[in-house]
Amino acid sequence: MTSYQFYTVDVFTEQAFGGNQLAVFPKAEGLTDQQMQAIARELNLSETTFVFPPEDPNNTRKVRIFTPGAELPFAGHPTIGTAHVLVAAGEVASNGAVTEIVFEEGVGPIPVSISKRDSTRTYGQLSASQMPVFGPPPPARKDLAAILSISPEDISAHEPVEAVSCGVPYLFLPLTGLAAMARLRINAMLWDEVLGDYWATAVFAWTRETIHSGSDIHARMFASTLGVMEDPATGSAAAALAGYLGVREGAQKGTLRWLVEQGLEMQRPSFLEVEATKQEGEIIAVRVGGSTVSVSRGEMEVPRL
Repeated sequence: MTSYQFYTVDVFTEQAFGGNQLAVFPKAEGLTDQQMQAIARELNLSETTFVFPPEDPNNTRKVRIFTPGAELPFAGHPTIGTAHVLVAAGEVASNGAVTEIVFEEGVGPIPVSISKRDSTRTYGQLSASQMPVFGPPPPARKDLAAILSISPEDISAHEPVEAVSCGVPYLFLPLTGLAAMARLRINAMLWDEVLGDYWATAVFAWTRETIHSGSDIHARMFASTLGVMEDPATGSAAAALAGYLGVREGAQKGTLRWLVEQGLEMQRPSFLEVEATKQEGEIIAVRVGGSTVSVSRGEMEVPRL
């Protein structure tokens, strides 16, 4: 067996035990794909990241991201949380008030800026490498309602059901309000039947009715095919949401901003700051930011597989 150090953090929260949990292995050299997937399954968090030296010396590190069921080419809270760990653990030197990092991920280089707030907290913001891509027409609303155990009338008639990706595709499902959000329950028997062959197999349900007065969007995200029944904070979905909302805003140029609340039904309150910059009506930049809190550190004895 070989011993590997790891850290856990909570991302998109100001306080420990909120936000989205993440485990980070800052020195993962020597681990195989099979071992990394087994570790992610063992820890059973939404994601676990494994950090390697960069392939391009101009970048900071290479990062691989695993859910309990699969590897992802990009994810928001693992990107921001990994940057926090590398700075907090001294693996990456802090450069003044803000430290600029570039991660090599499956979608390409991801810039991240990290600013330290105190001994346990940082604020991080990532810039998406892929601008929003829009998917094919979605399944019927009645079928989408059935997989989430709601009625078709709970789906808003004033917003489109649409799939968007900034590296990972999500199906955006607008709901009428918080009452409908509270009724969501996955029907696992129907999920694969309705979404198994669709371009986006993860559903991001959202509404403009919010619990916190400062929030713009209330959201829940389900990705059972990735081994994540519900995610408390989803940065890659928030990036795609900037595309979904941004193309419908009337502004032709400037930066649009939204505060997304997520995870409240899971008792993991999370707050994601989302930005889309437009020029001549086109989205030219997408950013997602939030706070990260250190929680724990330890060592894992990893057997050969």
